[in-house]
Amino acid sequence: MSNTSKAMNGGKWITISTTISTLFQFLQVAILARLLDPSAFGIVSISTLIISFFQIFSNLGFSNSIIYKQESDQKVLSTLYFLNLIVGAVIFVIIQLTSPYIISFYHEPKLSGVLQFSSCYFLIVYFGQLYLFLLEKELRFKSVAIIDITGTIIGSAVTIALAYNGYKELSLIIGSLAMQTVKVVLQITFGIKFFVPTFVFNLSNIKDHLRFGFFNLADGLLGFIQSNSDNIFIGGMLGVKMLGYYTIAYQLAVFPTSKLNPIILQVAYPILAKMKDNGSDLKKSYLKILDFISYCNMPLLAGLFITADSVVPLIYGPGWDKTVELIQVFVFVAILSCLSHPLFTLAFTKGKPNLLFYLNLVTLLVKIPLVYWLGTYWGVMGIAMAFLLATLFNLIGNFALVHYLIGEFLNDFLKNIVKPTIFCIIMIVVIYAYKLFVGNYGLTNTIVEIVIGGLTYAALTLAYKLSFTEIKAYRQALQ
Repeated sequence: MSNTSKAMNGGKWITISTTISTLFQFLQVAILARLLDPSAFGIVSISTLIISFFQIFSNLGFSNSIIYKQESDQKVLSTLYFLNLIVGAVIFVIIQLTSPYIISFYHEPKLSGVLQFSSCYFLIVYFGQLYLFLLEKELRFKSVAIIDITGTIIGSAVTIALAYNGYKELSLIIGSLAMQTVKVVLQITFGIKFFVPTFVFNLSNIKDHLRFGFFNLADGLLGFIQSNSDNIFIGGMLGVKMLGYYTIAYQLAVFPTSKLNPIILQVAYPILAKMKDNGSDLKKSYLKILDFISYCNMPLLAGLFITADSVVPLIYGPGWDKTVELIQVFVFVAILSCLSHPLFTLAFTKGKPNLLFYLNLVTLLVKIPLVYWLGTYWGVMGIAMAFLLATLFNLIGNFALVHYLIGEFLNDFLKNIVKPTIFCIIMIVVIYAYKLFVGNYGLTNTIVEIVIGGLTYAALTLAYKLSFTEIKAYRQALQ
């Protein structure tokens, strides 16, 4: 099977997985928004922030290095496996010991139980993580999809059941732990054929992986601070309720990109790693990925921008109106972010994770002053605008690094992105006209707006971008 066929087949399974998982997660948030107040989401957001921070240390870039080096040495894999388990246990202890200081910083006693439960994540996840990396390396995306779907369904069911029984913010944490436990069991079940741990622990065996992971770790730390400085500021200075509004707005705005882009990049990285020495093919593949990402993400985000005022009350119920303006700002953040995502795949393919570190360092130096200054004067909306400006700066630096890695590409990119941009503007005008002359609020109007927007974009795409012959070819490649 060719690399293209493998990519298409892998993309099919990850798409199925992401679609089903997204539906369940979307349903979960919609239900919980009616059961929990913004403060509960703010508390869970802080817990998620802490978990995300420690996840940087726990991976150490091994997923990328295993795929990049096509690692199969059982002794090396055993050392990596046990090192992950040790790091997970250490992180668990650190969270337990530092939780009083975290609670003190946010002035929120309810964080105590949430952090205690959240830290158990690190005692669970690393029993199966290496198996997931190996499944991806071997392009076993059907197995990856089954794991993700099963875990998400069970986790969502547990979360909703606990929320209905009064567990409040703990329902989200316990549900997440249930999901991860199921995933670990399945990861081991599907991946055991590729690796059985032996009692080998020799750090000298993994020097190359540690060296590869150093900049990945440093980049992760800077990336965490760079991308979460807004959450840290809001939670500490404006309170957990305002953080709850901010979190819901951000999650909805980045929902399309956070679910769709991993489908593309998760499949693309193992394929690109096999052509890392062919500069011409890398450039073509990068432009195809960028083109595909823009065509898929931009209409979803443009549609959310124009329908946010009717979608928010429909999905989350009353009391969430403050998120509408935030969502409209975050839509532009998401568009800029999705265009920057392919660099991560490209940098790891070329064995240059240090470039990501430098980019995040410079972006961090720009973002923190913006967040502090705009947040001080304009509150949560000012922080959202600071996020947008920093993301724009990051994209400019991102494209400069891409030029360094693969040569001149900007002219081709601009030619490609003109069409989806024009299509989105036309789609927004059509939806706005409907809202102006027919109606805006209510389930029926919202559904009609979404259908009109989708049909408009699809018609323009078929007329000026893709032919039915090309679509038929894609369909055959998926079979």
